[in-house]
Amino acid sequence: MPRILLVEDDAALAEALTLALKALGHDVVVAPTGERALDMLFTDRLELDFVLLDVMLPGMDGFEVCRRIRARSRLPLVLLTARGDPIDVVAGLECGADDYVVKPAEPRVIDARIKAISRRAVTAPGPSAGQLRLGRLEIDAGAMSVTRDGVELALTATEIRLLVEFAEHPNQVLSRQTLLKRVWDYGYVGDSRIVDAAVARLRAKIEDDPANPVVLKTVRGLGYRLVDQ
Repeated sequence: MPRILLVEDDAALAEALTLALKALGHDVVVAPTGERALDMLFTDRLELDFVLLDVMLPGMDGFEVCRRIRARSRLPLVLLTARGDPIDVVAGLECGADDYVVKPAEPRVIDARIKAISRRAVTAPGPSAGQLRLGRLEIDAGAMSVTRDGVELALTATEIRLLVEFAEHPNQVLSRQTLLKRVWDYGYVGDSRIVDAAVARLRAKIEDDPANPVVLKTVRGLGYRLVDQ
C-alpha cells in the first residue's frame, strides 16, 4: 500500500482527500504545514512513497517546501494548486515537482497521477538500460544515476528518465507529446508545460550555459533534440 504524505492546511479538505485516497488503496499521513512536512521527512524519517503538496500553505509555501525536499530527496512529488495559471504551474515544476493537479481535483485523477509517477520512479528507463555516455556525461540508467566529469548530478528520477530517452534517440526530434507518453507514462494528452519545465531544469544541470544549450536543442514548433557530441 503506497504511503502518501499529504501536506494540506485545510483540515476538511485533508480529511476528505485522506478518506478518498484510502478507499483507492493508499495509506495517507497528513502534515498541516510545510515545516511539519519537512520534519516528518527528514527528522522523524517516516517511510514514505509519495508527497502530495498544496501550494498555498501558511508560513512556508509549497514552492519553498518543494525546493527543500528536492535538495535532499528524489521522492515523487505532485503539487496541488488552486489555479491553473501558467506562471504558477511553471514555477511549481521548476521547483522540482513531478506534476501538478488543479484543485478541486477528483481523487481518481490524483490516484492516476500517483500511479503513473510511482511506476516511472521505480522502473529502469528504456529497453537498453545500462551505461550511456554523452560527452562529459555518463549515464547509468539501471542505477538511475548521472555523473558529469565524474561528479554525480542531483537529478530527479523524472529528469534521469528524460535524459535517457534523449540519449537513446540521439539527433532525433522528440515531440512533447511523445515525451509525455514515454517519460511521464501518460496515455492521454497531457500538459506540455511539464515537458518544457523538466527540460529547463535538466539543461540547468547538464549545460555549461543553459541559456544557450548545445546538448539539448529546441526545435521550434516540433520539440527537442539531443545533439550527439
